[in-house]
Amino acid sequence: MYTHLRSPCIRGGRGACLSERGKHMPVTEKPRILAVVGPTAGGKSALALALAKRLDGEIVSCDSMQIYREMDIGTAKPTPEEQGAVPHHLIDIVEPEADFSVMDYVAAAERAVTDILSRGKLPILCGGTGLYLDAFLRGAEPETPGADPEVRAALHALAAEKGNQHLHDLLREVDPESADAIHPNNLRRVVRALEIYRATGVPKSEWDRRSCRQPDRYDATVIGLAFTNRELLYERIERRVDQMLAEGLVEETERLYRRGVFEVSGTAAGAIGYKELLPYCKGECELEEAVAELKTATRRYAKRQLTWFGAKSYVKWIPADDGKEMRKSEEIVNMSLELFANRDNML
Repeated sequence: MYTHLRSPCIRGGRGACLSERGKHMPVTEKPRILAVVGPTAGGKSALALALAKRLDGEIVSCDSMQIYREMDIGTAKPTPEEQGAVPHHLIDIVEPEADFSVMDYVAAAERAVTDILSRGKLPILCGGTGLYLDAFLRGAEPETPGADPEVRAALHALAAEKGNQHLHDLLREVDPESADAIHPNNLRRVVRALEIYRATGVPKSEWDRRSCRQPDRYDATVIGLAFTNRELLYERIERRVDQMLAEGLVEETERLYRRGVFEVSGTAAGAIGYKELLPYCKGECELEEAVAELKTATRRYAKRQLTWFGAKSYVKWIPADDGKEMRKSEEIVNMSLELFANRDNML
């Protein structure tokens, strides 16, 4: 189905021509971009890095946690060597205590993409935060109602009394689409979604669709890494978590805990990796128990990512495995190059 690319010029439909390290020559007025998505530990970063080298591109992170400084190991940021080999954008741009909305991301990503295009490079978005990518490609959130301090305080009090899951269940009753997209432990976003519904009677997911932006500002090809054998992905997750622990994830979590970051930022406290180790840092459980919970939570997150991206018709999927073992990196890269060369695969 997929063949090895022999020519240095990759030809697609409508007369497009791409040199593997040359400039992209668009035949339309809309700029061309590429995105690589998929589950955590699925190989997105390695693929994006390889494609950036082949296509003279720069990488724009599409990860809601990699934007935070000092949260390095738990968010699996690219290494200094990787960032030195290919320019990366939207990594380490805010303090861990700061709030950062979808609107903030879209604005920052637009600046980064515009800068990359102005220098004749190919922007390559890479990450697993579906809401960020969707907002960037199809339009940012419209103006939603402002915060209601009384409603917000009441919802936080309810969460303190009955738990985050109770609020998430309430959200699912009125806005199942947002509930699918928001983790129960991301209390800030759960509260905001409920707040919007209580203020307007309109689900947040519907507000998200009422975008004033054009959904086709870019000629975008979105490549997704699929796993026909889910157990291969889970094995990668196990190895990823073990590697993070060996690199000092516990110590990183303890450092952020001592700084009080998790008390100030609900986003940081709800981030997978830190949330599961926090009880250990507080002396509430053994490390083995925390690690087991971390691996379970990461597998669940990967499932949610696959579900989210699987519902998006604009994602063009590449099998990362053959059912028995992972495909070789070069094979996946060549499949991706072919998809990108074919303009029929654009958003």
